[in-house]
Parts: sequence; C-alpha cells; structure tokens
Amino acid sequence: MLDPELTTKAEAYEQELAVVVSDLADRVGKGEQLELANVCSQFPMFAKDLRELWGVIVVANLAAVETSQATLPRVIPNTQGFELPREFGGYTLEKEIGRGGMGIVFRARRHSDNQIVAIKMILRGEFASEVERSRFQAEAMAVARLNHPHIIPIYEIGSFEGNDFFCMKLLEGESLAEKLAKNPLAADKSAAVMMQITDAIVHAHEKGILHRDLKPSNILFDKAGSAFVADFGLAKSFNNKHSLTRSGAVLGTPSYMAPEQASGNRAQVGPASDVYSLGAILYHTLTGRPPFVGATAVDTVMMVIEQDPIAPRVLNPSCDRSLEMIAMRCLQKPIDLRYDSAASLKADFLAYSRKELISARLGRFSQIVGNLLRDTHHAVVLENWGLLWIWHSLVLLVTSLLTELFFWNNVQSRLQYWSMWTVGIGAWAAVFWVIRRRMGPVTFVERQVAHVWGASMMGVMLLFPLEYLLELPVLKLSPILAVLAGSVFLIKGGMLAGYFYFPAMIMFATSFAMARWPDYAMFMFGLTSSTCFFVSGLKYYRRKRRRMKNNA
Repeated sequence: MLDPELTTKAEAYEQELAVVVSDLADRVGKGEQLELANVCSQFPMFAKDLRELWGVIVVANLAAVETSQATLPRVIPNTQGFELPREFGGYTLEKEIGRGGMGIVFRARRHSDNQIVAIKMILRGEFASEVERSRFQAEAMAVARLNHPHIIPIYEIGSFEGNDFFCMKLLEGESLAEKLAKNPLAADKSAAVMMQITDAIVHAHEKGILHRDLKPSNILFDKAGSAFVADFGLAKSFNNKHSLTRSGAVLGTPSYMAPEQASGNRAQVGPASDVYSLGAILYHTLTGRPPFVGATAVDTVMMVIEQDPIAPRVLNPSCDRSLEMIAMRCLQKPIDLRYDSAASLKADFLAYSRKELISARLGRFSQIVGNLLRDTHHAVVLENWGLLWIWHSLVLLVTSLLTELFFWNNVQSRLQYWSMWTVGIGAWAAVFWVIRRRMGPVTFVERQVAHVWGASMMGVMLLFPLEYLLELPVLKLSPILAVLAGSVFLIKGGMLAGYFYFPAMIMFATSFAMARWPDYAMFMFGLTSSTCFFVSGLKYYRRKRRRMKNNA
C-alpha cells in the first residue's frame, strides 16, 4: 500500500505545477515573450517538468490563436468599410485581392506613374495591437533589406489615415497553393520552382533574415511562370539579438513549420528551420499534400513534433526518387541531419537539374544509422530512472545468483523460484514506483515504459506455471527471461533512445547462450541483465547530475 503522506506530497506538487503552467500559458497567450531558460530559473523546483511541458504550453497557445482567428469578425475598421475604388494617399485602391490572418492586400494604381501595384495594410487598421503593428513593420523592414529576382520587391513604406501600409510589385498569377489544389507538379517543374524559391531564401539568409512562414500560399507566380517568395510577416533577424517578431506565441503554419518551431523552442529556430519548410513545400509539390495533416492545428503540431512523414512515393508511386530523398533530408527532425544550409539544398537542386548525383543520396546510410541511434525528445525522462536502474541492476543480480544457487543445490520446488521472481521482484517494483512518484509527476511516456516493464514481469511470472503444465524440468524455459529483457530494451530503443538497441542485442544473444549452457543460464542472465541496467542507469544518472550542476 502506498504511503498516504507521499501521495499527498505528490498531489500537492502536481497542483502547484498546474498553477504555474496555467499562468505561463496565459502570459504566452497574451503575447508576452518568455525564454524557457528564464522561466526555469524563476521556478527551479519545476524546471525539469517545465522543459518537458513547454511544447504543450506553446501548443495550447496555438489552439487559442486558431480559435480566436476563426471567430474574428469579418468587419475590418478603416479597410473593410472602403468603397472601392477609393483614393488612398498617392494611390487608387481598385479591388481587394487577398487577405490573411493579419494583412489585407489591394490591387491599386499609383498616381505618380499610373503603374498597377499591390498595397498591403494591417487587417484591423487603427485598431491593430502593438504586436500586430510590430510584425507588419517587421515584414516591411525585412523585405526592404532584400534585393532578389524571386522576392517580391517593396516600393514604398508609409502610413495614411492611421493605416500602416507598404506598396509592392503586383503579381497576377496563381499561388503555388492554387496550383497544387489541382495536381502535384511534374518532377522537372517542381525542381525548377524549388530552385527559384530556395535561391531567394539563400539570399535572405545571407542578409540575416529568416522567413519562418514558408508555405505554398506564400509562393506566388507572375504571368511568365516565375516563382516569388512573399509574406515576410514572421521574418526574424538572426544576426543580432533584436528579433523582428516580439510575440512569444507559436509562429508559422503548422503543416510546414519545423519541429523546433512547433515546440516553441525559439533558441533552436534558425536557417535550418527554413530548410525544413522548403522540404515541406517540396513534399507537397510531389504528393499533392503537406507532410503532416491533422484534424486541427494542434493535432498537426503534435504530428510535426512526434511523427515521421510518410515517404512521398507511398502517396505518389510515380514520385521522382531523387526529389523524394531531397525532401526527406530536409524533413529530418534533428537539425544536424538536414542540409546544413539553404545553399546546400540549392546545390542539390542544381545537381538534379544537371542530372548529377545529389548529396542526399551520398548521406543516406549514415542518416538512417544516425536516426536509429539518437535520443528521441522523450529521452529526457530517463534522467528520473537513472539511480533507480542502478538499484534495479543489484536486485536482478542478487535474484539471479540466488536462483542459480538453488538450481545447483537441486532445489526442485517451483514455488520457491516463483516466489523469488514474482513476489520478490514485484515488491521491488512497488518500491521502485513509489520512489519515482516522490520525484514529481510521472509523464505519459513513463507510464508507457512502466506498462512494458509490467508486461515483461507478467511473462516471467507465467514461465513457471507453463513449465509445470508442459511437464518440463525446472528452469527449462529460463532463456525466455533474456528474450523478455531484450524485448523491453528494444521497445525503449524505439520510444526513448537508440542506445537501447545495444542492450537489446546483448540480451537476445544471451538467450542463445543460456540455452546452450543451461547449468549456468541464470548466472549469465544475472550478469548481462544487471550490467545492461547498471550501465544505462549510470549514463542517465550522470546526465542528470551534469544538468543540475549546469542549472545551479
């Protein structure tokens, strides 16, 4: 039975954590800029849990933004009330041609030279918030710094009757989103479009500007069919500390944003995030759909953070293999497995157009191995288990050696073996879980691991009755213990860290050795299983100590 005092402490901790998380979510939702490191310093006792929950906080804010945008009134002060055509400073606004979550665009005629241009202004005019105004001004400043044949140029930045606006080149062709609504692009057309927009992003990065909202609807075409990058409303300067976007909210479009962007990890958002988005656009051109599509924006964000995209050729069997590999390399969740820059991505598109070998093919095997062996984003929970696994290794070793000793002394009572491996190990498991609960809230993935471990214990408990029913000698099925342990490590490898594939292979190999030399089976199992748990526990215990030292 659990200690009521310990249970009460755990519940109090969870309640306090819930209050802190709720307050942070409210602050983020109001547009306050919060740095995770500062938040952890402010609440050191909750630091570990806040690191795990930060993505949830940011995703909750995205849900609120999505809901609020869906319910925004369509009456727009100062702009929706315009009777078109209308004089607006040195322009005549002729008709509305587009709008988004923040801006509205008009087709206009410039008085000075009678040229047809586009005028973009804030959607809510003089009623816009400071955050909306800063983002709008950020877009104008960002694009004004750029001069590239595939970035829509800005001609003028100004304000008229309380409405901030900027004048830019008018493109009267379709957007890429409109093209893709009909059909995926042919391979050569897809590569040509991606070459143009990637070249534009290379230029933006060279000028220190991240786009952060690359998506098909922000790729526009002129009448000649050339592609242009538009809408730098979420642009950010990465060459200095002053961000062009001040909101702490999730920024971007879920289906095309990088995992680090979707999880709110702003410290990791950089050029590689735009590379990811370019890969998502390429994926869409090849398959006719984005890499991730959920029922809601929140569902999509969670897919971006946790799942791998379906290979393009599964969705489009005729998809070009080289372009598929380029897209999948861009869409790697670990930043270091993507192209190291937009320039490297551009080089592969150039190589493809010349029918040369692309670099994505050269790095394929190493990427697969790297993906298999690296930690997942859940691996941080293992720091809670490090010291407990060290103790668990001792329990396993002692139980295995006692079992071997009984076997050498010709003990044939199955009840004694069953008691050691069910009652004894079961009691330790209960103690293990109580100690873990004292450390703080148990995460969802830890509960999954606990269920896997529990399933293996059920398997151990059933070995002895099965031996009896099959009329087998005592411990005849003992090699199954190593198979069960190997299976647990294998599952941990997929859920938590690729490192666990090595203990899994060791335990599977041990099962063969146990079958080959049955007189020493339990000794071999105890030695290998305890070593695997001890080394794993020590690894994550040391990691936790280092992290606590760095945060001190």
